[in-house]
Amino acid sequence: MASLDDFPITRRWPPQDPSVLQLYSYPTPNGIKVSAFLEESGLPYEAHRVTLDDADVKSPEFLSLNPNNKIPAIIDPDGPDGHPFGLFESGAILIYLAEKTGRFLPADPRGRHETMQWLMFQMGGVGPLFGQLGFFVKFKGAEVADPIPRERYVGEARRLLGVIETALEGRDWIAGEYSIADMALAPWLGALDFYGAKDLVGWTDHPRTVAYLDRFTARPAVQRALDIPPREG
Repeated sequence: MASLDDFPITRRWPPQDPSVLQLYSYPTPNGIKVSAFLEESGLPYEAHRVTLDDADVKSPEFLSLNPNNKIPAIIDPDGPDGHPFGLFESGAILIYLAEKTGRFLPADPRGRHETMQWLMFQMGGVGPLFGQLGFFVKFKGAEVADPIPRERYVGEARRLLGVIETALEGRDWIAGEYSIADMALAPWLGALDFYGAKDLVGWTDHPRTVAYLDRFTARPAVQRALDIPPREG
């Protein structure tokens, strides 16, 4: 059985079965990405609930695995060299798991690079911009009197939705086949509802995108991933 004793995070969130992949997460869009992959692939894993409270994500134990204090993070007891391997950043984790399992990332170079293209689109565009939109619509930024920040992020969200709407013409999934790009992108589209921003960004003006999110959330594995680890402890 693999020993994970060298990872301080296991002192706060001890594994029940250290021979399986350990997931440290919470069901935000970034957390759902990895839970969805694990549920879709059937890779054995154990989920540990790490809330967004400073007491969790800024604890010495969590920072020992992810110095950027963001979920999700993983420990794979069977890493690339056969030894335990820790990893953070949701996009990097998706690539790692896709390569480990041979699932949800095309083997042919064209398909692989197109999938990576849309994964990077989410990581560099949709995630950061939608996150800022949420800050200025639902959270503390909503108290800012100056309308310019909010207008900027509403406008950028509309633009990004237009890019997605165009890309989905004639296809069910963003890169052709269902892939890690969809697991990364679709949860952030779902966040617009949580932020109460759908009307602001013209959600219903993007029918292909609406149908795309519906297809994603209808998948049984995704349904399970939406509450992994459970929101309530």
